[in-house]
Amino acid sequence: MSQKDYDTVPRWYVVHTYSGYENKVKADLEKTIKNRELEEYFFDIIVPMEEQIEIKDGQKKTNLKKVFPGYVLVKMIVTEQTWYIVRNTRGVTSFVGSGTDPIPLTDEEIRKMGFESVPVNVDYVVNDNIKILGGPLDGYTGIVKEIKKDKNKVVVLVSMFGRETPVELEFSQVQKID
Repeated sequence: MSQKDYDTVPRWYVVHTYSGYENKVKADLEKTIKNRELEEYFFDIIVPMEEQIEIKDGQKKTNLKKVFPGYVLVKMIVTEQTWYIVRNTRGVTSFVGSGTDPIPLTDEEIRKMGFESVPVNVDYVVNDNIKILGGPLDGYTGIVKEIKKDKNKVVVLVSMFGRETPVELEFSQVQKID
């Protein structure tokens, strides 16, 4: 693999680890990156966690639980050296990908996981005519009333039962009509 095969843009990669080693892998990687002064190639390392509420004996208890046991997410620029460092960190079994090539997560996958907000560029603006894709209003048309970029949602005025009704939809649920 030559240097030119790699991206110069940092991307999220999924690293497979031995179960239970996720936090150790994260700590060891952070230490190695600091020792080798490679901070310019690594941007974030996370073990995705979610709060889980448990009620035991009438007591409410909140635990943090790993969302993807056995996996660590690394935002990095892949080079021969950075790939080698991650691969050879104790507890790492492999990158998720095909063979020796790590495959970065897509913007859509990152958005669905919710650990980083990826800006969504939409090709419609307020007052554009759109068509609704999927869901109970599949096939309906409407007019864009508001675009809520912070929530990845769009408010559309849809004509139903003889009147205009505002409906809030995901960006991916609408398509501009030319």
